[in-house]
Amino acid sequence: MNGNGAPPRVGDATTVSAASSAASSAGSSAGSSAGSSARAKLERGRGALGPALELVHTGRAPTRAVLTAELGVTRATAGAVAAELEALGLIRVDSRPGGAGGTQGRPSHRLSIDENGPVALAAQVHSDGFRAALVGLGGRIVATAPGKVTVSADPAQVLGEVVEAGAALLAETGRRCIGAGLAVPSAVAEPDGTALNPLHLAWPAGSPVRAIFTECVKAAGIDGPALTGNDVNLAALAEHRHGAGRSAQHLLCVATGHRGVGGALVLDGRLHSGSSGLALEVGHLTVNPEGRPCHCGSRGCLDVEADPLAFLTAAGRVPGPEVSLLQQARDLLHGEYAEPAVRAAAEELIDRLGQGLAGLVNILNPDRIILGGLHRELLYADPERLRAVVADRSLWGRSGGVPILPCTLDHNSLVGAAELAWQPVLDDPLGTLGAAA
Repeated sequence: MNGNGAPPRVGDATTVSAASSAASSAGSSAGSSAGSSARAKLERGRGALGPALELVHTGRAPTRAVLTAELGVTRATAGAVAAELEALGLIRVDSRPGGAGGTQGRPSHRLSIDENGPVALAAQVHSDGFRAALVGLGGRIVATAPGKVTVSADPAQVLGEVVEAGAALLAETGRRCIGAGLAVPSAVAEPDGTALNPLHLAWPAGSPVRAIFTECVKAAGIDGPALTGNDVNLAALAEHRHGAGRSAQHLLCVATGHRGVGGALVLDGRLHSGSSGLALEVGHLTVNPEGRPCHCGSRGCLDVEADPLAFLTAAGRVPGPEVSLLQQARDLLHGEYAEPAVRAAAEELIDRLGQGLAGLVNILNPDRIILGGLHRELLYADPERLRAVVADRSLWGRSGGVPILPCTLDHNSLVGAAELAWQPVLDDPLGTLGAAA
């Protein structure tokens, strides 16, 4: 992504007229100095576009006054930055009075995402199906396609169908698309973008999902980059920017979706993916040495001891084909929790999950843990038990513990997939969007 072909920036070029060439040497020197100063101010403002957009995108700059303070620039520069982002169709600047009660002086202009602005195509594949959506700035889901409930063994077929569904949404809404992101239930190796271990899909190990996804996106006539990532990594990214992980410096996310257990870590405000994208495969922590056989070849891993299938099995239920395993587990937990077998199964999973979380706390020392999927429902069902297990088994838990919170975003992996596509725009709004604005 670059700014080639973008319209010339104001002040980037000057025309020297005959009159100016006849001016005095002192006047020319003064004019040159003033022009250099103006260009320097302009470039500082241009350089603030990305940070400013990210502040509005993550809800940390609801007004121009806050934007001014966060960027450390003058009011005039902040105003110019906000105006340029508005001209790009990314945000709206509302100058109407309406400050909070008790505010002294003139109320600051309010900043918000342009609800009619561009979108990213987000796609997610999991063991029970796949879905496409359009996601705007601020993590707002604009439209979703009906989810599919079968995933074939051919990744090209699946990704072609999900991109086709996304392209139909773009055609229906008429939205401009800035790129596409894909969440998959597998570690995604960098830099080649291969799904190393899609254990709960029938896809071959090492499937080149990024290359396939990129080809499908281009074939559909969708502009912008096509990027891929692990579903729980992307859920953590979305929650850190827009949900339960906001303001955390060291955020641990653990979730069980349709099958298996995944984890992700945000360190110093940035997603930690390791040297090649494979960090934090928490599903293969052993929490029960005599437990169920795992797909990885071990036994008693968190992946098979604390996912929806494990819960249904422990409760004595045989899964049916009508709805996803995750939905069946949720329905059972919500509708029949008072039944002894269901409560005992929930307690078993809570204990296994707590044991795994305690080990991670000892190693990582996060300042917040967020739980998604069925784990979120288990936290709601018995928060005291889960927190007690973590505290009892972790060194740091005994001295105050770490907050354990539920994820708050619906479809957070989809939102996180969109964040991948939005990142080039957040890095350089003018370079990515200016040429076509």
